[in-house]
Order: sequence, then C-alpha cells, then structure tokens
Amino acid sequence: MRLTLPSGAVAPAMEKLRRANEEFARSYPGDTGSRRPVHTVYGGAQLFRADTIRKIGQLALKSLEEYAPDAGEFASALGIRAADAEAVYARVCDKLRREPVEDYRIDFEDGYGYRADEEEDAHAVSAAAEMGRAMREGLLSPFSGFRIKSFSGELHRRSVRTLDLFLTSLLHTAGGGLPPNFVVCLPKITVPEQVTALADVLDVFETARGLAAGSLKLEVMVETTQSIANQRGEFVLPELARAARGRCVAAHLGAFDFTSCQNIAVAAQGYTHPANDFARQMMQVAFAGTGIRVVDSVTNVIPKGGRETVHRGWRIHADHVRHSLARGIYQGWDLHPAQVPARYGAVYSFFLEGLEPASQRLKNFIESATQATMAGEVFDDAATGQGMLNFFLQAIDCGALPAEDIPGLTGLSMEEVRTGSFARIVAGRFS
Repeated sequence: MRLTLPSGAVAPAMEKLRRANEEFARSYPGDTGSRRPVHTVYGGAQLFRADTIRKIGQLALKSLEEYAPDAGEFASALGIRAADAEAVYARVCDKLRREPVEDYRIDFEDGYGYRADEEEDAHAVSAAAEMGRAMREGLLSPFSGFRIKSFSGELHRRSVRTLDLFLTSLLHTAGGGLPPNFVVCLPKITVPEQVTALADVLDVFETARGLAAGSLKLEVMVETTQSIANQRGEFVLPELARAARGRCVAAHLGAFDFTSCQNIAVAAQGYTHPANDFARQMMQVAFAGTGIRVVDSVTNVIPKGGRETVHRGWRIHADHVRHSLARGIYQGWDLHPAQVPARYGAVYSFFLEGLEPASQRLKNFIESATQATMAGEVFDDAATGQGMLNFFLQAIDCGALPAEDIPGLTGLSMEEVRTGSFARIVAGRFS
C-alpha cells in the first residue's frame, strides 16, 4: 500500500521533534545512580568542630542504648513490625558506629541567629577551618556544606561576606580542595534572581580561586509561597533550577516557615499539614527526573527527657519520616543526635517491608526486558525498572540492606547494580 505522507514533507516536523527530544533529555537526565543521603543534620556554625560528626554518633548511640537497649523495645517505640526488629536494630547500631551522619550543614541562618559582624566573621573563618581539619583527618560526613543567610535586601551583603570568608578559609585549611559533595545552601528565596545572584557570586569565586567552573554546587530552600508560584500565578520552582545554571543539586522544604507565611496559626502548623503536602507534591513535580533531590523538613519535637518522652519523640519523628517516604522523598532534616536513631530505624524498616515485592518485581522486569531485547523488540517500561533499581541502590547506600544480599534477592551482581542504569544492565546481558 502506498504511503500517504511523503518523507520529504514530514522532515521539518521530524527535525523539530528530534530537537525537542534532545532538549528533554538534557533537562531530565534521570537518576544517575549516584549516592543519595537519607538525612541532613543542621548545626549552628558557632558549635561546629572537626569531631562534631563523631560526637553526634556517640550521643545518638548513647540515646539508643539508654532508651532502647534491645530490638524489641526499639521496634515497639517506633512501630516497626516484629519480623524486622532484630535486623533493623542491628543495622542501626552498626550505622551509628560506622557512619552516623550522611550529610551535615554548618548553619549561619536559623540555627545561628543574628550577631555582630565581627562575631560572624570570626565564626565563618573558624567553622571553615574546623571543616578543613575534619576533611584532612577523615572525620567529615560523605556530604557536607553550609547554609548562608538569605539574599533578601537587608541581608545579602552579610551573606556574601560570610560565603567569601568561609570558602576562602576552607580552601586554605584544606589545601586548595573542596570536600566531596559540598554545597552552599540558600534559604528563604522569594525571587529566582536571588538564585541567579548566588550563581554569579560562585562564578566569580571560582575564577578568583582557580577552581573548575561549576565545581561549587548549591541547594535551594522552599520556605515561601513565592518560591512555588509568583503573583502572576506562574510556576516558579523550575525557574529556581534554571537560575542556578546547572549548580542546583537539591531543594529543601522549610515546612514551618512555609506554613507561617500563609498565616496558618501556630497551633495548627505541623509537618503533615496539608499546605506542606501541597509544597512536597509541587517540588516532586518540578524536580522529578532532573537529578535535583527533594529534601523534606524537620521534626521540631526533640526526644529528650524520660523514657516515655524519648519514645514519644522517636515515634513522632519516625512517623514523619514514613510520611515523606510514602511520598517518594527519601531525605529530611535532623536537628538533634537523639533523632538520628529514629531516622535510620524508620528508613531501614521501610526498605525491609518493601524488600520482597521489590525483589520479585525487579527479577521479572529484568527477565522481560532481556527477552524483548533478544527478540529485537522494544521494552517500553524501562522507567519502572529504573525506579526499582534505585530502591535497591538507596537501601544499600544508607545501610538498610547488605550488599552481599543483592545477588540472592534480585539475580543481579553488585557490578550490575552499581552501574545505576536499568537499560545498561539489560543491554549488558544481551551483549
């Protein structure tokens, strides 16, 4: 049968489509398979020392041993199913001894407050020097950074000065290099131009200090309604990412600032308020597939006091973590060492509860995709397979699942899993 559409007639449309597909691929590169932390611990800049991470681990482990000396009590406090209690408890204990903090942020904003310029200057230099020392001595968390003050009209000069002093001191102390996975966090954004200004400042600093272009990464905090939609009703979150010019690696939700700026009464504010769930969903929509991590907010109930009070604080924190996990958000803030056991307990139990169905589904997907490839057909549900692969990568990296369990669970080797690419695994099996 003769074709209706001559190839030459549709060529311009096909060329437009090709360019659009290429632009989409650049804008939505997907998950790279690189490690994603499950929390960020914030601490005031005036308090940071080179051994802060180690001390957090010691305090977190002390809290666990004092208030939940066995797996049963820990599981009961957090609401973990009995079948997973021993495994979760053992892995949390190991994590607190081995790597208690995955991501740490030295804070010059809410956790620091407003101080005399001379005092903030001194803390910017000393905190950076301590971070450099921690880096040299292998005491730093795998991810790290610092939060400056906002770029609002009255604070931007102070913020830029702190940034310059901190980074200059850090490079001097660390011998000219930056810690791995290092970021600058920008809070309380109201217009994309504030992100543009930070990107411009980082451009200038990199040039002045001989750093590779784009080596300084940033993260944005979503704490205002204007960071989601402007007064014209336009969606702002994608503009924040574009304003960063490839530097943005994460977006953090500031739940209590976000509800406060909407005149929600203090007594009604909370982690699970519908306004915050709206913000979470908008952030997920804006950044899904871009490689920008969505990071959830903080639980402001600190587990301190007697046994009952600590258990209550743990349960609240664990429930908040599960609230985020159910919405596809794997990372959130911790403010106190005693919150860290609850964070890991909730995350680990989440992965263990989903392990059996995820293992079977991934096996089936690998088999189906391989058969389709061998038959010369197209397997068009690779995104689902990639999502399940990411589940296992996240579980391994945070300590919820031992790497040696992977072959038996999924039929994949660790070498295959570490490629981070479902499509690459299938192609490798076919070749």
